[in-house]
Amino acid sequence: MAYLNENYLKLQAGYLFPEVARRVREFCEANPEAAKRLIRCGIGDVTEPLPRAAIEAMKRAVEELGYSESFRGYGPEQGYEFLRSTIAQHDYRDRDIEIADDEIFISDGSKCDCGYILDILGDQNKVAVPDPVYPVYVDTNVMAGHTGPARKDGSYEGILYLPCTAENNFAPEPPKEHVDLVYLCFPNNPTGAVATREQLKNWVDYAHRHEALILFDAAYEAYINDDPHLNPLPGQGEADAKRQVRVESKIPHSIFEIPGACECAIELRSFSKNGGFTGVRCGFTVMPKSVLARTENGRRLPLHPLWQRRWSTKSNSVSYPVQRGAEALYSQEGHNQARALIDHYMGNAKRLRGAAADAGLKAFGGVNAPYIWVETPDGLTSWEMFDRMLRELNVVITPGAGFGAQGEGYFRISAFNSRQNAEEVARRLKKL
Repeated sequence: MAYLNENYLKLQAGYLFPEVARRVREFCEANPEAAKRLIRCGIGDVTEPLPRAAIEAMKRAVEELGYSESFRGYGPEQGYEFLRSTIAQHDYRDRDIEIADDEIFISDGSKCDCGYILDILGDQNKVAVPDPVYPVYVDTNVMAGHTGPARKDGSYEGILYLPCTAENNFAPEPPKEHVDLVYLCFPNNPTGAVATREQLKNWVDYAHRHEALILFDAAYEAYINDDPHLNPLPGQGEADAKRQVRVESKIPHSIFEIPGACECAIELRSFSKNGGFTGVRCGFTVMPKSVLARTENGRRLPLHPLWQRRWSTKSNSVSYPVQRGAEALYSQEGHNQARALIDHYMGNAKRLRGAAADAGLKAFGGVNAPYIWVETPDGLTSWEMFDRMLRELNVVITPGAGFGAQGEGYFRISAFNSRQNAEEVARRLKKL
């Protein structure tokens, strides 16, 4: 009989979102009339149609596959050059960040890359994660055997948890002790918090002092709203405005805007939330050639060739039509359509945060991210609040405890929804 990976036995309960789905399903079966009124503001899944530019590009790509002269089989494992070069130019070089085309690796989403990256990192690394945090960071390290057993509060031995609280604006400070690997996510899921340029500089400085590696999840960077290239000054072209981003924007879109980050950071991004690709699946990782890690005998080697070998061995990348669809998001038409999607969801966030405040709830986020992080009232636990919202308002939210011990006493409302549903949830919130 084959042996199983016993690290999976250390995982607590079910993954957060399937557990939420299970409880909702049981409620709906027991309350069929209430189920008809149910509105889901839990999982961060998009609801609006794909940008038309992406749809048309994918259609054209599918048609190409119908003719022998334009047919394509296996593509490059790291992604097609047309998409890698477009990303490197628009997301980085246009912002005065020198990222080469071959430092971009196309994948089926940043969630997947969060786990895949552990393939090339040793199990002796001391890992630090924010708390609360996107559960994938912790669970993938548990699965890979990088932690000890679970504690009673759901945390794991062997991981350093960085408290994110209202007092520090949900942006953790570098620890006083040494760690080898740090996960950061800004704009943050679940709290909606952002990090300033100075805060990220502190993390880059820490990484250089401790020879640590930062895994920077920037899946929601498109939701940052203080970017001057979104609203050029009168007489100023978009290209000129983009060149001013690093000077005028207080909130970096990329860790690589911080000097020295290309030697100590890897960045994860996704088209799921800015282009609506949650079901289409496409994202990318930026792996600078200057990022090094050490061997047990003290050698310092670049991670880039290991990451490239990992992809060449374990993947055939993302389908050609999907990559053409992602490329189309960088056209002027695609950019405008993606911007309209973001504006739609942030309009929902503004309504939901306002409604929470009108209901007497203390709310955070919802300004540079599509999540509202709300303190539970009356001393309720986050799962008790989940049950109350489900039972009384027929609204599904995500309990903060599912994101870590520091998430207890909070819940997350997702703004990914139709405007009609968001306005209805806002009306119901005011009844609390």
